[in-house]
Amino acid sequence: MKTSLQEKFVENFCRTGNATQSAIDAGYSEHSAKHKGYQLTKQFAGEIAEKTQKLVAEIMPSALSELRNLVSNAESESVKLGAIKDVLDRAGLKPVERIEQTNVEQMSTADIKKELDALRLRH
Repeated sequence: MKTSLQEKFVENFCRTGNATQSAIDAGYSEHSAKHKGYQLTKQFAGEIAEKTQKLVAEIMPSALSELRNLVSNAESESVKLGAIKDVLDRAGLKPVERIEQTNVEQMSTADIKKELDALRLRH
C-alpha cells in the first residue's frame, strides 16, 4: 500500500521524469529528495512504467495528428523533411546507413595513416 506522498511522487515522476523534483513536489524534504527520488523510482518501477505507457498512449493520437500536419503544411522545407523522415522511420522504413569501405591493400602506408587521421578527426 502506497502512502499519499508516494502516490504523488509516482504521478509527478510519470509526468516529468525528474526523480528529485518529483520527490520535492510530492512533499519530501529538499535535503533527502535526491536519495528518496532514486529509492522511489526503484521501488515503484513497474507502476511508473505502466503509468508512463498509459500517458504516452493518451497523447499519441494528437502527436500523430501534429506530425501529419507538419508533413502536409510546414512552411519550412527542413521541418517538413524532418517530419517525413520521422514518419518513415517509425513505419520501419529507415534508410540504410552507408558504410564507407576502403581497400587498404591497394593503399600505401602513408595513405593509410592519412585516412586514419581523417577518421579520427571526424569522431
